[in-house]
Amino acid sequence: MNDDVRNIALGVIAAGISAALGWLARTYLWKRKLRRKQAFFGLPDNSESLLVVNRDAGGPELTVVRQDVFALLELSALIKDCGAHAQVVAHDAARQGFGERTEFCLGGPASNRRMAAHLQSLLPGIRVNTDAERGPERWAFDIGSERHLLEPGRSEHVILARLTADLGRGARPVFLFCGQTAITNQAATRYLARHHERLARKYGSGSFVLLLKVVNSQAYGPDVVELVGDVTRAAQAPAPEEAAHDSSRPS
Repeated sequence: MNDDVRNIALGVIAAGISAALGWLARTYLWKRKLRRKQAFFGLPDNSESLLVVNRDAGGPELTVVRQDVFALLELSALIKDCGAHAQVVAHDAARQGFGERTEFCLGGPASNRRMAAHLQSLLPGIRVNTDAERGPERWAFDIGSERHLLEPGRSEHVILARLTADLGRGARPVFLFCGQTAITNQAATRYLARHHERLARKYGSGSFVLLLKVVNSQAYGPDVVELVGDVTRAAQAPAPEEAAHDSSRPS
């Protein structure tokens, strides 16, 4: 074997080794990224999750409004990327506690009983004005001492929350998308899909409650979203009237 042939052979071997190392590195990084995503969403390989949606008030059939369908598509893509499976279930048919399966609950408390139960049990500091009469305070969010009004098509709010019950290691989280309008639910799921890596770095496997504002949805749809703030502490604190009632009890 002359020098030219030997150099060519060595070059081929070096290229092969470099390609193999590059493939191994990319595979390792991809798997690490996937594991972090699975941990954040509580969705290991082949696990099951629930997509809890509203049932149409006009009949017994499970029907979902257009914007909520888009929101479900966003969530379904996330679940599929994690190698998990999803079951769509109506809000009045979901009968399970916390931690057994990851849950994605969509819609406001007026039309979603499961959401109303979650807010009451897990986020007592959030109150939603579900008064049927139209007025400037209809669908307003009261979080702590702050009130956030709905301006349809201009300024609409939504709660995005990841909550974990204190059930020990391996318990699955509950994700809430509680909006003042259907388009805000879609905006919250899209925000989660785009920013879940940043949220995972900041909060890890813990709970958080974010208040988002959808700006000028009549022109931009669900795409222009502002983070109003992290309201976790205020949302998890007892409601003011409950705190006042507790403080009045004799010790």
